[in-house]
Amino acid sequence: MKKLLLCFVCFTLFTITISAQQNVKYSEDYKGVHAAIFDYVEGLYLVDSTRIARSVHPDLRKRGYWYNAEKAAYADNLDMTYQQLKNLAASWNKGGGNANNESPKIIEIYDINDRTASAKLTAEWGIDYFHLAKLDGKWYIMNVLWQSIKD
Repeated sequence: MKKLLLCFVCFTLFTITISAQQNVKYSEDYKGVHAAIFDYVEGLYLVDSTRIARSVHPDLRKRGYWYNAEKAAYADNLDMTYQQLKNLAASWNKGGGNANNESPKIIEIYDINDRTASAKLTAEWGIDYFHLAKLDGKWYIMNVLWQSIKD
């Protein structure tokens, strides 16, 4: 009976240790994914293209759908390169007319794996869906699919 109890205690401690290690890794990855998306949105809100440079991979694929209220229609397949995104971040909110301290930046992380993750951002302009990759220990935004919100 003592051997059985000892085995049970050892197994429980082993399981708790493994679980704690996985939670730390998950927590670090969660923070990394969140930080990449936060840099993305803050880069645009704060007119700081350096935040785009540290969170978005140069091979970015970004496509979106902007709603034109005057035409009551979406402009489809608006592609944007990494450099275009950096340029946009350097000018989009100059003067503070597009975003402010009350602007939304709601980050929802859906899935994190060893090398890939997916998430959603609700921001002033609408919704962005992300695919991220972990490269050399750092999370980068690789793909963005976005849609503006109808006013």
